[in-house]
Amino acid sequence: MSDKSIGAVLLMGSIIGILIYAWLMFFAPSPEVTLWTIRITLFAGVGAILIILGWIGYTLISTPPPEPITELEQ
Repeated sequence: MSDKSIGAVLLMGSIIGILIYAWLMFFAPSPEVTLWTIRITLFAGVGAILIILGWIGYTLISTPPPEPITELEQ
């Protein structure tokens, strides 16, 4: 699959996704659907932030300290 076709799929997927999201937020058949859309969105956003923070913490724990830089003698 070429880069352009991958880009086209990503573009179309994002457009379709935002249209579905907008429909769920503003034109949903009931207020409960809108409420669940907000809940799921917030959960995904907070979850993504916490996963990134956990990954940074794991990287800091598992990476050995750098070797000290010795001065070059002239």
